Order: sequence, then C-alpha cells, then structure tokens
Amino acid sequence: MTHRQRILGIDPGSRITGFGILDFDGDKPTYVASGTVKSQDGTFAERLKRIYVSIGEIVAEYRPEIVAVETVFMARNAGSALKLGQARSAALCATFAYELKVYEYAPREIKQAVTGTGAATKEQVQHMIVALLQLSAAPSADAADALATAICHGHQRALQKRLGNLAIVANLR
Repeated sequence: MTHRQRILGIDPGSRITGFGILDFDGDKPTYVASGTVKSQDGTFAERLKRIYVSIGEIVAEYRPEIVAVETVFMARNAGSALKLGQARSAALCATFAYELKVYEYAPREIKQAVTGTGAATKEQVQHMIVALLQLSAAPSADAADALATAICHGHQRALQKRLGNLAIVANLR
C-alpha cells in the first residue's frame, strides 16, 4: 500500500518565486497547482514580505507535508546571490509554522531528475514538466522549475524507499 504525499516545490527568486504542488502516490506524481509570486514592486523588504505572506497562504490552502526548495547557486554577482538567498529564506520561513519537512536540491540535481541532464535549459525543463505531468499547456518557467523541484524530491523519496526495502530483504536472508 502506498502513501500519498503532497509536496510543495519552490523556485526562489527576489522578483519572481515559482511554486508547484504535486501529490505523489508511490513514485507517480499528480499535478495539483502551480504559479508564481510576483514581487517586483516596492522596496526589497516589501518584496520579501510579499514572498513570505504569499507562500504562507499557499501552504495554508494546499497543506503540503514536504517542502522541496532549490538551493542558491553561486552567481557571478555577489549582490544577486545575497538577494536570492534572502528571497529563499523568506519563502522557507513562511513554512516553519506548519512544521513541514524541508529538503534542498541543487539546480543541476533538479534538472538531472527531470530531463536526464544537469545542463538542461529552462525550455527543456518546461517541456518535460508538460510531458511528465500530462499538462495541456506549459507553466511559466519559474512554476515549471518549482514543479521540477517537487518531482526531484518525489523521485528521491521513491528511491530511498526502494533502497530501504532492499536493506530489509537483505537482513531477512
């Protein structure tokens, strides 16, 4: 018997944060919702508050059990990396009151899980998200990245379960 698990994937950004919600039954993902939080206007503090409040509302509405988030990559511009890290923190802090488990994945790891290559383009990720989730249209690039993050975790979870079952079988012998 498999256990359904709802995963919230987050693709953090200081101006656009993508989110994607999937239900996993075993290793089969089912699309629930996706979209973006746009925080392009106002001071940086106001934009962070918008991310925090919006992600909190998404968690309250959809009640995920797990959060999978993309880690901050090393940008050429230290200021950009710092802002991205702060946006990521605002999104994560919005989930803390719900006692959710948080898992982090590198961008290359997420792309590898969805497309088979860690060097995939945003368009390739979008294409695979449409194919894997059988969507009628491609979500925005940021929402597709968030859905890819949720899929990455779902695949990791399924793999860990299979490895755990193999260890149990090996111990029985």
